Amino acid sequence: MAGMTSTARPLLNRRLAEFGTTIFAEMSALAVATGSINLGQGFPDTDGPEEVREAAVRALRDGRGNQYPPGPGVPELRTAIAAHQLRRYGLAYDPDTEVLVTAGATEAIAASLLALLEPGDEVVALEPYYDSYAASIAMAGGRRVPVTLRPDGGRFRLDLEELRAAVTDRTRLLLLNTPHNPTGTVLTRAELAAVAALAVERDLLVVTDEVYEHLVFDEAEHLPLASFPGMRERTVTIGSAGKTFSFTGWKVGWVTSSPELVTAVRSAKQFLTYVSSGPFQYAVAEALALPDSYFEGFRRDMRARRDILAEGLTRAGFEVFRPAGTYFVTTDIRPLGEKDGFAFCRALPERAGVVAIPNAVFYDDREAGSPFVRFAFCKREEVLREAAERLRRL
Repeated sequence: MAGMTSTARPLLNRRLAEFGTTIFAEMSALAVATGSINLGQGFPDTDGPEEVREAAVRALRDGRGNQYPPGPGVPELRTAIAAHQLRRYGLAYDPDTEVLVTAGATEAIAASLLALLEPGDEVVALEPYYDSYAASIAMAGGRRVPVTLRPDGGRFRLDLEELRAAVTDRTRLLLLNTPHNPTGTVLTRAELAAVAALAVERDLLVVTDEVYEHLVFDEAEHLPLASFPGMRERTVTIGSAGKTFSFTGWKVGWVTSSPELVTAVRSAKQFLTYVSSGPFQYAVAEALALPDSYFEGFRRDMRARRDILAEGLTRAGFEVFRPAGTYFVTTDIRPLGEKDGFAFCRALPERAGVVAIPNAVFYDDREAGSPFVRFAFCKREEVLREAAERLRRL
């Protein structure tokens, strides 16, 4: 068989050259190879509500969504998304012109950045950031400008002056994530008001990833940036069913924004997946209409799991940043006499039979992220207790 033609030019587009196999794939493979408990990748180990799963089965059997659904998403889901935003946050969106269904939040992020950026545009993003942000900015030809969240008083905080200083005449948009993965920080009303004021003052677009909106704990509350003065017409808000209903494999996400911004994002989205998740869209429409008791119970259950893991990590000797949101706990490994998160995570399966993720993969400044390691607590309580017991070996 003839070999591949030799060429001096690399096969991979140079914009993506820095993005190899994701750390999630590497660590999940390590978990399988060593029989370790996988607290790395953020997916639940149980399915969500039975009535939601049955809604998907009904849709499949009834032939709803088995062929291409409408490009913007099925009307039932778009209506349910608009009703959810109004009921939860008082934000009114027209389901026909201001809602777009996507293949998960990951596609919503990619489509938004591909649509709204020109080559050379700067994107200010909170560091550490989910790895798809960096890749999507690169694919769009943008330039990422990190503003680093730093540990302060038991949480990671946004330095508003640093954020202001990062904005230049080349800045096109801010990319925010709250509740924030991986640190678990939930931006406060005062912080969001300052971000909104800066966006209005500098006439910036904002893309907000709010997929953990229903996973906020203790005194924290989720406040959509679009609800602040001057922000509705300049903010692309991204939501998702995966994290809220524990069906991450369904890949149903959405965008809500002004008609102009939704039209722009749809222009890019239609050439990525065109459409996706047909029958699941009908099921998610029913899920979004679940009573408040579901969301409250879900949050209460995840808070209990957070506490099991956080207490176990503390007993094992980690410094623990107890998250106000998401289903991840960030830890500092320096009290264990460690400082290299990559080396620590690659050795952890053999040392303790547990897999975690080094936060440094979410940083441009790898040194700043080096001592931090992320654990997922969206697992059954008995799994978390076993993981905590294993980690005591450290």
